[in-house]
Amino acid sequence: MAQRVIDAVGQPLDLGGHLVTVGVSIGIAVASANGDAPEALFKNADLALYRAKASARNCYRFYEAGMDAAVEARMQLEFEMREAVMCGSFALHYQPVLRLADHKLVGFEALMRWPHRTRGMIPPGTFIPLAEETGVIIPLGSWALQEACREAAPWPNDLRVAVNVSAVQFQQPGLEQSVMSALVASGLAPHRLVLEITESVLVQDAEAVIACLHRLKGVGVRIALDDFGTGYSSLSYLRRFPFNTIKIDRSFISEICQATGQTAPLTP
Repeated sequence: MAQRVIDAVGQPLDLGGHLVTVGVSIGIAVASANGDAPEALFKNADLALYRAKASARNCYRFYEAGMDAAVEARMQLEFEMREAVMCGSFALHYQPVLRLADHKLVGFEALMRWPHRTRGMIPPGTFIPLAEETGVIIPLGSWALQEACREAAPWPNDLRVAVNVSAVQFQQPGLEQSVMSALVASGLAPHRLVLEITESVLVQDAEAVIACLHRLKGVGVRIALDDFGTGYSSLSYLRRFPFNTIKIDRSFISEICQATGQTAPLTP
């Protein structure tokens, strides 16, 4: 029943010539296995709903014992993350980008890191999804743009800096202004900034996103398509927008090599 509700609500809707979809997540608690009192059932269903949203959205989850502790831990991490944003506790680490033809350094990719005062270094795979779900990625992404441009400005003029942009940042107004503000404040030439996006950005509202990318590219900002081949891959994107760089994911190459019996030409 839950899956039928998800499928029914998820049918595309035509709003003034634009197709949109609505998602739904469902949490389920069963009486009397999860309690008999209405208050207990609603609480447990809400915990299951929280797990459904955290898992993948557009799905359902049943309440399980121990969800209380998991949700509490996640809420605590969210609180600490918001505090870290306000206190400026995040940092950018820079991964060098080399041109394989002559091994020349051509730039750096800015990687967000969270050195927690008690937990140690928290992996991006832990805090980035939470930041996207809670909206914290908006101020965090804006900070990353400002900081990366500021630090890259005094580098030699032939070095670029690449900054990852989340799909959530494209959903909110102000991304273009944030990029331009970072460039103006730092004095970094637009052609030295590379915005890295994933295909999930294009899936949500391709026309609006592509128009935004064209405007940014028009002022000189370079655009890179990251993680090509990880789920949303479509050659049509490559025709609709002239990316400066396409970063093919390792898993995509590995699967091709496995299918053909060849060894992947990549090193760890």
